[in-house]
Amino acid sequence: MERHHHQLRRHRHRQEHELQRVHPHQRLGLLRLQRLLVRRQRRPRLVQPQRRRLHRRPDQPHHLAHRRPHHHPAAHRRRQRHGDRRRHAAGLEPRQLPRRRRRRRDRLGQPRITQSLIQNVAAQGYNSIRIPVTWDNHQSKSAPYTVDTAYLDRVEEVVDWALDADLYVLINIHHDSWIWMADMNTNRTVVEARYESIWTALAARFRDAPPELLFESVNEPQFNNVDDATAYALLDDLNTSFHEIVRASGGGNADRVLVLPTLHTNADQGRLDALSDTIAALDDPNIAATIHYYGFWPFSVNIAGYTKFNDEVKADLEGYFDRAYNEFVANGIPVLIGEYGLLGFDAHTGTVEQGEKLKFFEYAGYYARQKNITLQLWDNGQHFDRTAFQWKDPELYTMMKAAWTTRSGTASSDQVYVARTATVADVSLTLNLNGTTFQGLRVGTTNLVQGTDYTISGSTLTIKASRLTTLLGDRSYGVRGSVQAVFSQGAPWRISVISYDQPTMSAATGASATFAIPTQFKGDQLATMEAKYADGTPAGPQNWTSYKEFARAFSPDYTAGTVALPTAFWSEVNDNQKVTLTFHFWSGKTVTYYVTESGGNVTGSLT
Repeated sequence: MERHHHQLRRHRHRQEHELQRVHPHQRLGLLRLQRLLVRRQRRPRLVQPQRRRLHRRPDQPHHLAHRRPHHHPAAHRRRQRHGDRRRHAAGLEPRQLPRRRRRRRDRLGQPRITQSLIQNVAAQGYNSIRIPVTWDNHQSKSAPYTVDTAYLDRVEEVVDWALDADLYVLINIHHDSWIWMADMNTNRTVVEARYESIWTALAARFRDAPPELLFESVNEPQFNNVDDATAYALLDDLNTSFHEIVRASGGGNADRVLVLPTLHTNADQGRLDALSDTIAALDDPNIAATIHYYGFWPFSVNIAGYTKFNDEVKADLEGYFDRAYNEFVANGIPVLIGEYGLLGFDAHTGTVEQGEKLKFFEYAGYYARQKNITLQLWDNGQHFDRTAFQWKDPELYTMMKAAWTTRSGTASSDQVYVARTATVADVSLTLNLNGTTFQGLRVGTTNLVQGTDYTISGSTLTIKASRLTTLLGDRSYGVRGSVQAVFSQGAPWRISVISYDQPTMSAATGASATFAIPTQFKGDQLATMEAKYADGTPAGPQNWTSYKEFARAFSPDYTAGTVALPTAFWSEVNDNQKVTLTFHFWSGKTVTYYVTESGGNVTGSLT
């Protein structure tokens, strides 16, 4: 599975690498950097936030156990201009661009970072932010590989905004890891010189920055055409050089927390062991380790039939976090998961069904807390709106936020499907209490009546037919209403009540580049699609499984009433060979459909 995981990750970075600014792919930091960061409850800006003392080892420098002293010169100047930075920030306008220019956006269409964005991230309750920086187009391509001063100014501007928002800040060398650093084995002199020039410039620029600024040596290090042993040695060289440059620059950098990644920032045991050797050799108490986690790959992208957060998906998460804990945290080395989420989000956030997605984030937050591991959410703009400053999926945010401090109850599903013409009957779901107790069922703010609207027996919740009938109303297709299961702690669990009929599809023809199957969803939602040749072997991309990848090999459009089969699907299908498609819907219904491609044209039929 690792091979498929890295193919997807590389595809994601290929999409992102041409960024010309300190772009707004901030990771919204969760929980705490063990012993270094403590998440506190945000209070109104006019109230002094409570400070909690941080745990530290006896040999740990004192500044790691306390909030930063306010000695940064630039921050001091801003406080003189604007007054106490803990006052309400509404009057602190970000630097404006010239009126004749439209709002600038990065190459991925994301708005340029503003001070308001940073302040609103902090207002969500987060206490750390990871700001990835790509340097390739802002560094001379010949010796001495000078870094553009204006770009350093922009980096400092964004970092200062984040520090002023009372956030811990992590900056790094980001997409460069594969743009030019990956060729280190064959271009070592140039790669090392460029890398050292960047860190020399950053170390000088931020020499007197407060200790809440952390440096990450490089994002997702990877090296072309080398074996693991060689890759480990190359990464060790980079991490060691980074450490020497920063420490030698003095000032606050003498004991600033430095964050070192594993190879590919994954937690395979060999990767962890190699980084552990590097950290041991450096013999520095102010070092943290970093890895990334995007879940069990088949679940993360919805492929191979992994549509649910099942025991296998859960075990993968536990094993990943356990290995990091055992290698580092248990030995006094903090661990930061600098990126986490689901890879399917790169296509769209509906790749993984909502309830299954929420279970993943609930458990990830809980288990990270158990292991004293910090999580930082990777946000390509699909989560927190950069200009409206609102969550695009408030349910997801509520679940993640609850996981900072407690567990939330869930259920076997967040969907109840009722056939439109069928007699309405009681429906039972299994509650996953997760250490909570069930408190009741409600519609909006109205508490439903136990025994009349629902019953509870152990962990089995039964919604009565009478209540379902009321929610279904005229029984037109789609979500007709919802109830919320309320628990003694954590987020409530929404259960949607859906009216549906058997989905149907129609025959169609068209060019493979634009082919889509006319579909009458009739209130149902697509879970996955199988593709097989007549002999039963898998057809289409990733032919080790018949269950294709959601949003890559097929994509439903509920508004248009189609299921698209993009070029990525047809490029891996044999010409003139009929393929049987089986569409699996969340109601449990299926539809069988047949397609044949010939010379770039597709014929689709029901027989």
